[in-house]
Amino acid sequence: MARALAIVLLTGLALGQMPSPVAALERLFTVRPAQAEWFTTSFLQQVPVALVDEVISALEAQLGQYLKVRAEDDGFVVSFEKGEVPAVIVLDPEGRIAQLRFLTPRPRLASLEQALAAFRELPGKVSLLVLRNGQELAGLNPDESLAVGSSFKLAILNALWEEIKAGRRSWSEVVELRPEWKSLPTGILQNWPEGAPITLHTLAALMISLSDNTASDALLAVLGREQVEHWSGQNRPLLSTREAFALKNPENRGILERYLRADEAERRRLLPELGQLPLPSPTLFTGGPVVQEVEWFFSARELCRLIEGVADLPLMAINPGPVRPKRWHRIAYKGGSEPGVLNLTAFLSSNQSHRYCVVATWNSQTILDEDLFVSLYSGLLEVLADLQ
Repeated sequence: MARALAIVLLTGLALGQMPSPVAALERLFTVRPAQAEWFTTSFLQQVPVALVDEVISALEAQLGQYLKVRAEDDGFVVSFEKGEVPAVIVLDPEGRIAQLRFLTPRPRLASLEQALAAFRELPGKVSLLVLRNGQELAGLNPDESLAVGSSFKLAILNALWEEIKAGRRSWSEVVELRPEWKSLPTGILQNWPEGAPITLHTLAALMISLSDNTASDALLAVLGREQVEHWSGQNRPLLSTREAFALKNPENRGILERYLRADEAERRRLLPELGQLPLPSPTLFTGGPVVQEVEWFFSARELCRLIEGVADLPLMAINPGPVRPKRWHRIAYKGGSEPGVLNLTAFLSSNQSHRYCVVATWNSQTILDEDLFVSLYSGLLEVLADLQ
């Protein structure tokens, strides 16, 4: 189902009367099977009509009976008994569907207790914490340290913000991109030319909004590892993304074994050697979990403290992730993932001046259902938005 939901359907329709986007969506859920004449030729060349019916059936199996379609934000929402699905649809001049995309479903949860129960049913290790104005509303293992992927970059941003507030750094300070900072994607800076001048603000914005690994490694180097470690909890030494990737490279198995056996002091002595090791192919991370012992570990409560410290920075709202901006007055968001690791961390201000921190982390030795996790998180946020 996850594969089907991610497909962009390029297609079209013409049945005498020109349908509206809402009517075209409604017909997909009320008339079966879907008809080829509803879709453009370019769509049918890529996706068979049968797959459209498969997507529709999968949504109904997950969310129950179809109810209605409504316009929302820049797109539409399809409502079902047990939830709703944001949808993007574009019609060609003849009224045929030219684009159709179903986004992550939002389950309809009746209460925080129901949301907590849904997270509790996930296999593996799960932590969840919901704070409102600093008071705990819901929690599931909130003090257990789990792997959080790129959400560790909140520690780097806190260290940078501390330096800027103290007047020792400025957002406009420029550094030149160094080859030893270049890491694997996600991000774009790994493809930029060496020596490119970049402000600290640009590095921070890319680190948070695109989870740019090279940007985070650049800031870690500029600020100094020990400075950032004031914010990194048990993660000592705090690895750069390049160092972590190098340790996960199967070609570097020998130093990985030495690193895992070592205490903190010995691990620090190994860091210069890590910086000289080759990086793995990005394809290494397209399957199951890879050396989960090499990660960044934080509890949900620690992440709430980290994101609260930088929540008012405008760059924290560039990428809202699964948060619906129109339901909140202000948004700060950072997520993290790798095979077997998912984290979603948000700090939200309501129109009634309530401040929420919502952190959810999932770890497993198997491939995780990211769509399901994001769906549960989105449903939880809807419950909180309705509490206002």
